Amino acid sequence: MTAVIDTENQPFPLVIRQLGIDTHQEPTVYLRRNSHVCRAEGFTTASRVQINNEHSTIIATLHIVDSDRLLAAGEIGLSNSAAKALNAPDGSIVHVCHPKPIRSLSDLRHKVYGHRLNDDQMSGIIRDIVAGLYADVHLATFITACAGDNLNQDEIISLTRAMLDAGDSLDWQQSLVVDKHCVGGLPGNRTTPIVVSIVTACGGVMPKTSSRAITSPAGTADTMSTMTDVELDLDVLRQVVNQEGGCLAWGGSVHLSPADDILIRAERELDLDSEGQMVASVLSKKIAAGSSHVLIDIPVGPTAKVRSDNAAQQLAELLINTGKALGLIVEVICTDGTQPVGRGIGPALEALDIIKVLKNEADAPQDLKDRALLLAGRILEMAGLAETGQGLTKATETLEQGAAWEKFFRICEVQGGFKQPAVAHYQYNWSSERTGTVTEIDNRDLAKLAKLAGAPEDLAAGVTLDVKLGHQVATGDTLLMIHAESPGALNYAIEFLQDHKEMIRIQ
Repeated sequence: MTAVIDTENQPFPLVIRQLGIDTHQEPTVYLRRNSHVCRAEGFTTASRVQINNEHSTIIATLHIVDSDRLLAAGEIGLSNSAAKALNAPDGSIVHVCHPKPIRSLSDLRHKVYGHRLNDDQMSGIIRDIVAGLYADVHLATFITACAGDNLNQDEIISLTRAMLDAGDSLDWQQSLVVDKHCVGGLPGNRTTPIVVSIVTACGGVMPKTSSRAITSPAGTADTMSTMTDVELDLDVLRQVVNQEGGCLAWGGSVHLSPADDILIRAERELDLDSEGQMVASVLSKKIAAGSSHVLIDIPVGPTAKVRSDNAAQQLAELLINTGKALGLIVEVICTDGTQPVGRGIGPALEALDIIKVLKNEADAPQDLKDRALLLAGRILEMAGLAETGQGLTKATETLEQGAAWEKFFRICEVQGGFKQPAVAHYQYNWSSERTGTVTEIDNRDLAKLAKLAGAPEDLAAGVTLDVKLGHQVATGDTLLMIHAESPGALNYAIEFLQDHKEMIRIQ
């Protein structure tokens, strides 16, 4: 496609060429080294540049091209993310210049050197992140500077408020709207779809917007995407909640706490999920989704994310105090985190467990059912839908009489239709090499095994676990099965398994 360039009053016009290069979330552009723009502006590789056209402006990272076969003179190459952000057709005209200095980077450096950030400083950083001004290296720096115990209570409140203010918020015109969240670290603990189905079947309002996985083999949004559409626009989300009382959607599609979705993608690459940012992430999305009451599940175990009762208590205080500062009532429940929940680890495999529980099938995982009923019972009491001490009974009746499955199916239908989760093409059975008792199961190694098999990107990939703590096994009994979508991923996971056979310890 040929474009006629009008350079009047517009320095350095360039013709867009979409290169089809996947640069993840960071908009990236490409210029020839001998480009007149590079010479005049002094651009080098990794420079941050501003791209303008008639309708939009983006900030992107520049890469220099030495070959004249990729780009012609007067062209600028755009990665997929840059093309999407700029929303300009191939062959159209853009202009490139130096961006204005990003003021919040000085506050970021302030944090790197161990200083505390106030409300205005935190707000400025989050606004610039949402505006797309931060490169991946800046995002990684911010995440790392806030990791561990580097955020105090006031900073966590400031971060939560800043993330909330940077996005949209929902108002359901209800005085009591409930939600739940698990802090993670426990493979297969996919109770949310079951809890939402029970609570909404009992008349509660529970608009559940969930994240995709950060460091785990599956998030609730990943698992739900194997059964229905989770990328709902705001009108559809409102329709689902108004009609059914709740939804099971991906929060990133409705611009609720958008900074969180940007930070999560960077955290996933760093394999980092720090405490302070986790609190801000969870609570900003709960408030933005219109919740008034939230139940937080903290699994505690030696290989869970939270490893001790003391650490759980400290996290609970951060969650409760941050929620209180922002008008959200938070209750915390600490649960057993010593071993995975259910059989499946990975989006589709966890979905199959959920369906079995909701349908009351004979081989449904009892531990997943029990945990979901415990949480649903507490939420029914929080919502005033059951008397104190009677929530578990009401939740159990709702599930076992079939009302929860009917509600779940209707929610899926309104969100785009129910579909059966896919099955992976390749499997590998790992059998016990001895007779004895299962005495230890390593949550972290099992989660890594599922990720090496392809989860959550390959929705059908992951691990199914055939044993629990205390089970008696004989030589040759199946301990677990690896599921993969390609032979390469399967072999990669098998190699890890062979080097980490103690992830399931038998004595």
